[in-house]
Amino acid sequence: MTPALTFRPATLPDYDTIARLHALSWQHTYRGMMRDDYLDGEVVEERLAVWQERLSQDDPRRLVLLAERDGVCVGFVCALLDHDPIWGDFIDNLHVRPDLKGSGIGARLMLEATGWFKQARPGGPFYLWVLEDNHGARRFYERLGATNQERVVRATPFSPESRELRYCWANAAAIEAFFEQP
Repeated sequence: MTPALTFRPATLPDYDTIARLHALSWQHTYRGMMRDDYLDGEVVEERLAVWQERLSQDDPRRLVLLAERDGVCVGFVCALLDHDPIWGDFIDNLHVRPDLKGSGIGARLMLEATGWFKQARPGGPFYLWVLEDNHGARRFYERLGATNQERVVRATPFSPESRELRYCWANAAAIEAFFEQP
């Protein structure tokens, strides 16, 4: 029997766990989409610095939520309220341990994050960015009711030409509907 999934807000001591899961997820998923030298080298240290800084600063407009099984982190989501005046709230990160993808953890994290959005701003839209070549994530977001609204190409520290898509939801109802399906 699979242990129950629990959720809790991240705290500063969680930065190491989050950063290492984030790096592992990128190494597993983004090969060929991000520079190999970055994924093979500096990704862990860079993610450690990012998450330590983020979790060192209290921000009531940010939710970082861990999904755990038996006290072990198996995924996390980072959500930001009122991120964009047009597109609304923002899912900044959603990562699940690579060996557990497809087990429903990501969908549950999305439900938790959008429930937080709904409490703060009922009926408001939200969005995220996904790499164009990340077909698995795109299919996942589309199953959750998202639509692709925009394509941008920009240089990032991770890739000289990052092709990204803005996936949007009108409100949390689409995520909720996913869980109501038979």
